[in-house]
Amino acid sequence: MSQSPYPAVAAGPPRPSLILRPGQIALPPGMERHTIQGNGAVLIEVEAGDTLTVRNVEGGQACELLAWDKAGVTDPGIFGETSNSNAAGIKALLAEGDDSLGALRRGLARRQVQLDQAKAVRVFGGTTPAGTEQAFNVVRDGAMVIAAPGGPMLVDGHDTATPLTVIVRRATVRPAAKSQLADPLADPVLDLRVHSATAESYFVKAGDYLQIIDVDGRQCTDFQCFSARKLDKGRDHPLDVTTTRTLMGASYPMPGLHSKYYDQDMEPLVEVVQDTCGRHDAFALACAAKYYDDIGYPGHTNCSENFNHALSDKGVTPRAGWMAINFFFNTAIDAHGVMVSDEPWSRPGDYVLLKALTDIVCVSSACPDDTTPANGWNLTDIHVRTYSGQHKFSRAIARRMTPDSEPKMTRETSFHSSFAKHTRNFVEYRGYWLANSFAKQGPIDEYWACRQDAVIMDLSPLRKFEVTGPDSEALLQYTLTRDVKKLGVGQVVYSAMCYEHGGMIDDGTLLRLGKDNFRWVGGDDLSGEWLRETAKKLGLNVLVRSSTDQMHNIAVQGPKSRDILREVIWTSPLQPSIEELEWFRFAVARIGGGNGIPVVVSRTGYTGELGYEIWCHPRDAEKVFDAIWEAGQPHGLKPMGLQALDMVRIEAGLIFADYEFSDQTDPFEAGIGFTVPLKSKTDDFIGREALIRRKENPQTKLVGLDIDANVDVGHGDCVHVGRAQIGVVTSGMRSPVLNKTIALARLDVTHAAIGTEVEIGKLDGHAKRLPARVVAFAHYDPQKTRPRS
Repeated sequence: MSQSPYPAVAAGPPRPSLILRPGQIALPPGMERHTIQGNGAVLIEVEAGDTLTVRNVEGGQACELLAWDKAGVTDPGIFGETSNSNAAGIKALLAEGDDSLGALRRGLARRQVQLDQAKAVRVFGGTTPAGTEQAFNVVRDGAMVIAAPGGPMLVDGHDTATPLTVIVRRATVRPAAKSQLADPLADPVLDLRVHSATAESYFVKAGDYLQIIDVDGRQCTDFQCFSARKLDKGRDHPLDVTTTRTLMGASYPMPGLHSKYYDQDMEPLVEVVQDTCGRHDAFALACAAKYYDDIGYPGHTNCSENFNHALSDKGVTPRAGWMAINFFFNTAIDAHGVMVSDEPWSRPGDYVLLKALTDIVCVSSACPDDTTPANGWNLTDIHVRTYSGQHKFSRAIARRMTPDSEPKMTRETSFHSSFAKHTRNFVEYRGYWLANSFAKQGPIDEYWACRQDAVIMDLSPLRKFEVTGPDSEALLQYTLTRDVKKLGVGQVVYSAMCYEHGGMIDDGTLLRLGKDNFRWVGGDDLSGEWLRETAKKLGLNVLVRSSTDQMHNIAVQGPKSRDILREVIWTSPLQPSIEELEWFRFAVARIGGGNGIPVVVSRTGYTGELGYEIWCHPRDAEKVFDAIWEAGQPHGLKPMGLQALDMVRIEAGLIFADYEFSDQTDPFEAGIGFTVPLKSKTDDFIGREALIRRKENPQTKLVGLDIDANVDVGHGDCVHVGRAQIGVVTSGMRSPVLNKTIALARLDVTHAAIGTEVEIGKLDGHAKRLPARVVAFAHYDPQKTRPRS
C-alpha cells in the first residue's frame, strides 16, 4: 500500500451548525397563528384567497365561525360555507361580560355587525379527536370571529372548554411583516422606535407606565433612568443596580414585591409590572468601548457611548461604562463564578412593562453587540411605548407550557378576592398569584393553626385534566405507575408519572368519576401534554382535556376541618357524608343543601393533617369561601399561605417538584417508591424496565436529617462525610412542633442508613459545617395517623 505524503481530510465543504429551536422565533412571511382559549374568541380580517386552518388542540371542543361583509351582514359564503348555526355560542360568550372579550365587543360594535339574524358555521364536537384540523378558503373580503364556545363545566362532568389554534395563510404577503408591533396595551402617550445600534432618551411622568418591547426577538436593550427632580438640581443619580440588589435581595428583576429599582439615594424610581420574557441580566454594565477594545474591535459602537449621546442635553455627566438594567440580556453566573452569556430568550413582541414611581428621564438602547450571540447575531430594533397612569395593568409574568405555546400571563384565581381581604402579600406560583403569608397572623401562627385547629388555603393552580373515553383506563394504566385498574369509582390514588428512563414527569392524584371517566390532578401542564402525546402515539380512543380554568379548589386542613365542613357540606344518600368520607375518597356534594352550590370534596391534602380539598367552578368560588369561612370562625379557622404550607409539608415528608424530584430522579429516589407496585401490577407501563433496574441498583435515597444546630438549612446545601460530598439537602426548616431543625436530603446509598452521622456544608461546604444524622422521614407523624383519623 502506497504511503501518501498528504494527510487524510474530511471531503466536502463544512456543514452548518445544527441548532434545534422548538419554539419558532417567527412564522414564515404571510403566515399567522392565533390561539383561542377555551370560552374565548378572536377577530381576524380576511381577504379573498386567504386560507384558514382551525386545529382542535385537545379534542372535544366545538368551534363557531362567523363572517361578515363591509356592511356588517353575516355571510358564511365569505369563507365558502353554508350556515348551520345561529352563532349561539358566540352570543353566549359576548353576553357573559368577560373582560377578556372587551376588545372583541368593541370590534364588532365598530363594524356594526348584525348579530340578531346571525348566520354562522359550527364545526367539531364533543367526540372530535385531538389534533383534528379543518381548512376554509376565503372567497371574498371581510372579517371573521372564530370562537371556542363552552358553558361552565359541572364538578362531576368533563365538558371543559379547551383551546383552538387558527393558522392563517395570506394570499397577499405584505413586505412590512418584519418589525410589525402588536396593538398597544392602551392608548399610548409616547410611541418611540429605538433603531438598531442606537439609544434614545425620553421622559415619563410619575405614575405612568413604560413598555419596552423587543420588536423582532432576541435583541437586548439597556435601560437607565434618573429622577427628573434631581436632574433639575444638577444631581445626576442614575438607577443603581447594586443598591437595588442590596435592598431587594434578588439578582433578577421580578414582578410583585421584589420589583422596584432604586438610585444611590435609595429612592425608588421604577417598578416592574409585567414581564413576558422572564430572563434578564441585572448585574453587569451596559457594553462599553473598553469591552470592544479589549476583544479586538476598537471603535465599535456601544451602548454606553450611545447613552452619553442621547443624554447629552439632559444635564447628565458622560460615563465610560453605564450601569443599567439589561433587559432580555441572557447572562448568568456559572458554578465556578464565571459570567456566561448566550442568545436571549425573548421572542418577537416580548416586553417589560414598568411603572414610574417618580418623574423620570429615561434612556433605552438597542444593543449593537454583533460579536457574540448576545443579540442572536442579528441586530434589530427596540420600541418604547408609554401609557397614562389612569390605566390599570395587572401584575404578571408570562409562562409557556411548551416551547411553541403562546405565552400566558399570570392570573388571579377565582378565590383571589376572598384571600385578598386578608393579605396583600401574593407571589407568582405556576402562572397564578397565590397568598404567601397573612400579616395579621404570619407564617408561624398559620402553621400552628394548621397543626392545632384548621386553615383554608388556595390551591387552584393545580393542573387538572379530564381523561375520558373507552381507552381512558388503558392510557392511565400505561402512563401512571399505580395500578389504575384497582381504582374504584369515588376513590383517589396518588401516583407518579415517569419518562422511559424512569425520571419523573410529575406526581399527582387521580380521581375516578366513572367507568371511563377520570380526572388527573398534577402540578405541571406537561403531564397533560404527555398523556395526550402518548394517546396519539398509541392511537387510543381517549380525550385528554385541560380543565384547570373550569375547576378551582381550596383546601381546608387541620384537626377541626371535619367539624367545619360537616356544617356546610350536603351529600345525597348515594354519596358518603363528611363523617363517612374515608382517606383518599371523594364525594360529589353541595354547599347549602340539596339545591346549593355543586362541589366535589376529596379527603386529600398536602399538610400531614386531617384535611379536605373542595373543588368548584370559578363562578361559585366566593360563595364557597364565604360559607366555609363563616362556619370555620367558631373553630379557629385561619387563612394559610405558601410559606406556612412549605413548613407543614416538609415536616410531613411530602415532596415538591424541582426540590425532591425532577426528570433526573425516579420515584424511589424521591421517597415515593410505594407508588411503584412493580411486583403486584401485572400490566406494563412507561418506565417499568428502567425502574426495575434503578430499584435493584439504587444510587441515591431520600432521607430525613436531624440537625444539631439552630442554623437555617435550605435547598441545595451540600451534605458531607469528611471531605467528600455525598448528597444534597432538598428542603429544610426549623420545626416548631418538633423544636429542632430538620431537612429532607438525597444521599448516596452508602451513607443513607438511619443513624449515619453526616455534616451539612455552609459557605463553601468546608469552612462551616452543621452536624446532622440520618433519620426516618416523615419527621412528623410518620404513620399518617392524623390524616387517617
